[in-house]
Amino acid sequence: MSILDRYIVRAILGSVLLVLAVFLVLGGLFAFISQQRDIGIGHYTLVDALWFTVLNIPQQAYQLLPVTTLIGSLLGLGTLARGSEITVLRATGVSVARLAGAALIAALILTGAEAVVGEFVAPQLQEAASQSRAFSQYNTISFGGGTGAWVRDGNLILNVSRQSSSRQFGGMQVFELSPTHQLIGVGRATRATSAGHDRWVLDDYTASHFADDRVTVRPSGRKQLQTNISASFLGFAVQDPEQMTLRSLWQLIGYLRANSIDASQYVFAFWSRIARTVAIVFAVLLAVPFVLGSMRSAGAGARAMLGLAIGIGFFLLQRLIESGTIVFHLDPVILAWLPTTLLGTVTLLLLASAR
Repeated sequence: MSILDRYIVRAILGSVLLVLAVFLVLGGLFAFISQQRDIGIGHYTLVDALWFTVLNIPQQAYQLLPVTTLIGSLLGLGTLARGSEITVLRATGVSVARLAGAALIAALILTGAEAVVGEFVAPQLQEAASQSRAFSQYNTISFGGGTGAWVRDGNLILNVSRQSSSRQFGGMQVFELSPTHQLIGVGRATRATSAGHDRWVLDDYTASHFADDRVTVRPSGRKQLQTNISASFLGFAVQDPEQMTLRSLWQLIGYLRANSIDASQYVFAFWSRIARTVAIVFAVLLAVPFVLGSMRSAGAGARAMLGLAIGIGFFLLQRLIESGTIVFHLDPVILAWLPTTLLGTVTLLLLASAR
């Protein structure tokens, strides 16, 4: 790596880390504030809330890095452009391809960091944070892993297999036990929605109750369930695909396909994680044509707003595509790569036309 490469890489990485630090401070503050309403539930204290926030910082960094990379690259290269350093380099014969090559080195470093954090750091720490919070708040509830999530609360045993939103779950089974631990009823709902701290609304709920030598069947309908198990506790028990490692997603996809179960949600999450990591390369390279063109003399605020606008657009497009994949049963692989493909196409076109 030449002196020029190191200089450009240092300018980009320094700005990206500075922007990331600002975003993480703000994100951590909001996360800590959101935990205040849970303090006092069970043994959950202010220190536990602070520890939960700290353990979630790597996951926030993983999610924010593509956006902060774009903003930081615009700021870093923009600073060089405003100081006429880019102009001097171009005047000495340094080509656009040469500048893009130096920026690519920084992009690869950031991509490697994103991959390591997303695969080996963030999921494990976030799981530990969720586990610590859940068992601090619900120390009288027991949890078991396996197929889906098995949770016991007194004489109730619940099993949930998937989570569709922060307060909604599907495929919930309810097992009722007698005081002598005998099974007296089994029920199943196609959807369960949290209606408060200790209440659930079960849709399309059918149940069978056992008494003496008879089985009483309850027709399908809506049921109100009273339990100490909250949506946040089950949210720990049933992992969001976005928070799983690539290895775990790949194994789960293989299991679901082997059992003829729809795995599109997890296929999208798998390829989306890879595509989002690759997008960091294009986010860095996109800054090169901007600082060579109309944004060369723009202020830091204008460049930050441009990067933020593109980053938010990328994020919203990804979320919109995710919803379309699940609702309309579209090809998850193609759609997972669509935002990154669009970003890469725009970047390469702008680089080709840069002078």
